[in-house]
Amino acid sequence: MSKKPSAVIIGSGVAGLAIATRLALQGFEVNVYERNAYPGGKLSMFEKDGFRFDAGPSLFTQPDHIEELFEAAGEPIENYFQYKPVSITCKYFFEEGKVINAFADNDLFEEELQQQVAEPAGNLKNYLSASEQLYNDVGSIFLNYSLHKRSTWFHKRIIKALGTVKLSYLFSSFNKYNKKKFSSPEAQQIFNRFATYNGSNPYKAPAMLSLIPHLELNRGVFYPQGGMISITNALYKLAQKKGVHFHFNTGVQYIIHTEGKAKGIVVNNENIAADVVVSNADMYFTWKQLLNRADKARQILKQERSSSALIFYWGINKQFPELDLHNIFFSKNYQQEFATIFAGKKIHPDPTVYVNITAKQETSHAPAGKENWFVMINVPANTGQDWDTLKQQARQYIIDKINRQLNTDIEALIASETVMDPVLIEQQTGSFMGSLYGSSSNTKMAAFKRQPNFTSAIKNLYCCGGTVHPGGGIPLCLKSAAITAAIIQNDQHKKKKQHH
Repeated sequence: MSKKPSAVIIGSGVAGLAIATRLALQGFEVNVYERNAYPGGKLSMFEKDGFRFDAGPSLFTQPDHIEELFEAAGEPIENYFQYKPVSITCKYFFEEGKVINAFADNDLFEEELQQQVAEPAGNLKNYLSASEQLYNDVGSIFLNYSLHKRSTWFHKRIIKALGTVKLSYLFSSFNKYNKKKFSSPEAQQIFNRFATYNGSNPYKAPAMLSLIPHLELNRGVFYPQGGMISITNALYKLAQKKGVHFHFNTGVQYIIHTEGKAKGIVVNNENIAADVVVSNADMYFTWKQLLNRADKARQILKQERSSSALIFYWGINKQFPELDLHNIFFSKNYQQEFATIFAGKKIHPDPTVYVNITAKQETSHAPAGKENWFVMINVPANTGQDWDTLKQQARQYIIDKINRQLNTDIEALIASETVMDPVLIEQQTGSFMGSLYGSSSNTKMAAFKRQPNFTSAIKNLYCCGGTVHPGGGIPLCLKSAAITAAIIQNDQHKKKKQHH
């Protein structure tokens, strides 16, 4: 009986967990090495003072990616993971007092926009129809296949896809596109916000990002029972069920490579051989530290880093019935806010504030009569700013904004507080400069400059996760794992053919 091929995965983020299962299904003996004591990367949780918080990503869309993985593994997903659609995707608060519920039902959402901001009937549905078509024609190709493989460009659908790409999608900014499609400043601002889903600036990023709203407003927003950590738990249990071995508190020191081939890794000064090495680590650190290739790391820095986040985890001694699961308190000057973040590398004094409250879905996440607030603002990546001062300033900006818009004294209600800044994000998740999505998408060619899912310079070395194609966020990380696994399978098939 022939020996199983071996694969090592560096990092157990969402993509690392998913590709571990996919390679196990291909017949690999898979070992995952994780420097933290737990799986999931940014998708983790903690409890404090009776409050339970998801530490990282809080929005769950496109559950079909997880369903497809479980189906491929032959495992019933309901034994691992349950989720349900939410009726309001997000609640938006504006400084002048307007409140807009982004209903999951597009008829209700269109009616809401008409009633609250006099947005003409038809604008929303026309927008979402174009968003869906753009995703189906273009996104489904470019987000599901490697952009760096010749076979992608000869795909039978590629000519059709390229034919549907209007020049405005590439050469017009996302903001300009949204201003053409909506008449009210409020609707324009709501849709400009979708650029932040990959850490970008809507006033710079291309209108191609207009495919993102389709994934939330046409396909829906969901809540995973138990919170976002249940996604990590499900992926981890599935990998274990398929025979994957995990090594926690075990950072990888180097990737062994000689004669243009990856041969394994070094852990605790011990060489571990492998036929395939997959890095789910940030690609800057992969090149600089694990491969000792500072030149390749510098190339990554030629691209603008995505934004980072400043998060306050607040236990609140009150319930706010006017809030929902997802809430946004918008800045009055959105363009200036993005300029301050990306050009000024500072925090805007009137930041857009996101508040996620899972206790709205599961009351057990907070003590009786209280709520768990995940309070986040977009901030620049870490370039050495004085974060202690910036955190104090931001905290006051946020408190002032919430007090104004909810007519409350929120500071007096904070019973528990934990803070996460870009420095801690880098320390805990290995995201260089605390950038949540690696590189930003603030140029029309950004997607093509992302790290491929393989390395042509070093054979048998592959990569997946938020800093490689197709990008960051849970759905794209799952796509990244699928793309990389398919490339590995194809490469292994070629090797077998050469040996026969």
